[in-house]
Amino acid sequence: MTGSAYNPGTEGAKMSFADAMSYGDYLGLDTLLEQQRPLSTAHDEMLFIIQHQTSELWMKLAIHEMAAARVAMNAGRMPQAFKMLARVSRIFEQLNNAWDVLRTMTPADYTQFRDALGPSSGFQSYQYRMIEYILGNRNPNMLKPHEHVPEVHQLLADELARPSFYDEVIRLLFTTIDGPDAKVPAPQLDQPHKAVPEVQAKWKQVYENVEQWWTLYELAEKLMDLEDYFRRWRFNHVTTVERVIGFKRGTGGTSGVQYLRRMLDVELFPELWHLRGEL
Repeated sequence: MTGSAYNPGTEGAKMSFADAMSYGDYLGLDTLLEQQRPLSTAHDEMLFIIQHQTSELWMKLAIHEMAAARVAMNAGRMPQAFKMLARVSRIFEQLNNAWDVLRTMTPADYTQFRDALGPSSGFQSYQYRMIEYILGNRNPNMLKPHEHVPEVHQLLADELARPSFYDEVIRLLFTTIDGPDAKVPAPQLDQPHKAVPEVQAKWKQVYENVEQWWTLYELAEKLMDLEDYFRRWRFNHVTTVERVIGFKRGTGGTSGVQYLRRMLDVELFPELWHLRGEL
């Protein structure tokens, strides 16, 4: 060991960026790191802001991946679609892990800045709503909180007007097994997806003939992985909120924990869950 400090420049690392793009330049860190603006003097408000901002960044990536997976699946590029769906599952694993950090905030910590939030609430996240709409949990009533931002409202409305990702999966399921003239159930455009017996029966064919329908089987299990992580994320949300505010009403006016618990009952791909009992 020598007393001199290590200098990576001696091994070829670039050390001066006066005339070149740096790490901070590429990521726009100056702009990004200026966006944490607490409205109170409470120490834990910074944690609260960063938790939700980073969640929105991960959700942005989830939407990016799901949109690309839908395009790949519809083009018959299933390996690429599977990779993207696997990545979405890992994104939700990352979002799950973030609750562990937020749970270090106690009720006493949160009450110091809760009033500064006004009526803002996580249920107003349009990216979260977009994820639900893409996957098939389509509640048109949840468009209303976004009417004040026309471009966001239009994005969500456009998604409601097209088949969901799961609708596209169902179309692929039927046309793969029954051919291009298959009688495919109509897309459930502007309502939460409800289980369809014919869809469940078709998935049963897949699970009882795995070798014959391996690609559909793999697709189904990718969807199960995704919803498994998504359910855990919802559950961790509920337990974190209950731990921090108990059964108080949410800042956005919802019933708080009761509202979130109701969301735990939502099934994105119900036929795949209900099928288990038939096998």
